[in-house]
Amino acid sequence: MKIIDIFKAQARTFSFEFYPPKDEISAVDFGINVGQLIKLNPSFVSVTYGAGGSSQERTFALVGYLQQKIGLQTMAHYTCVGASKEKIIADMQSIQTMGVDNLMLLRGDPPQGVEVFEPLPGGFAHASELVAFIRAAGFDFCIGGAAYPEKHPEAASMPQDIANLKRKTDAGASFLVTQLFFDNAGYFRFVEQCRAAGIACRIIPGILPLTSFSQWTRFAEMGHAPEALNEKIQSCGENPKKIYQAGMDFAIAQCRELLSEGAPGLHFFTLNKSRATVEIFETLKGV
Repeated sequence: MKIIDIFKAQARTFSFEFYPPKDEISAVDFGINVGQLIKLNPSFVSVTYGAGGSSQERTFALVGYLQQKIGLQTMAHYTCVGASKEKIIADMQSIQTMGVDNLMLLRGDPPQGVEVFEPLPGGFAHASELVAFIRAAGFDFCIGGAAYPEKHPEAASMPQDIANLKRKTDAGASFLVTQLFFDNAGYFRFVEQCRAAGIACRIIPGILPLTSFSQWTRFAEMGHAPEALNEKIQSCGENPKKIYQAGMDFAIAQCRELLSEGAPGLHFFTLNKSRATVEIFETLKGV
């Protein structure tokens, strides 16, 4: 089933993002966590792969397994990285054979150690070009795209970024999922800017609960961690239980506010873990 058809039946969607397990031990953990999350009856799930196109084969294998064996509506991530036109066609045919109807099309990050993205000769430098190529090739996938409420880091300005996003939806992206953010007002302001630019599709907020000291430290160093959460976590010292609860309290409040103010659902970046997502869901009943 196409995700746009799910939208017709569900005013709100709740979805999860996974990545392929790296080894046998993480595969066991992954199976346990997926089992927990399936009980929440997600609208759909997505499967990503590593920077520079790493783990793409494992991604396709996991997409096929979740779609065919588990019966989940699954969206495969696909990027411009290392993708010639011939490879794209072959990959699309393979995904289509799996019975997968949904793609998340992205430019992707450059390989590790490479600072500037360089497309293959004859390849694509932007997700909008990839979307247009797959549409022109006649594949009838439902295509999602990424959106940046705080602006894509390579865009010169927010108006330029939204203009790029408009090109993506005009090329054939049917819905958008945002990168993670912590400022709900910024998300709603971004949606208004998109509507003013003529972007009419559903824009689903992406959510990542910060539930560990290492997560918080990483985002704080980049200047992305919200001040309210900074204060709470700093008051916890390095107590992992207190930090987990502080992060959960913030994430729950963020999700409840998004839904109560009209967001069309939530897309959780699970990091292949279930505990935080399950706990958040339990608190959202009736919102």
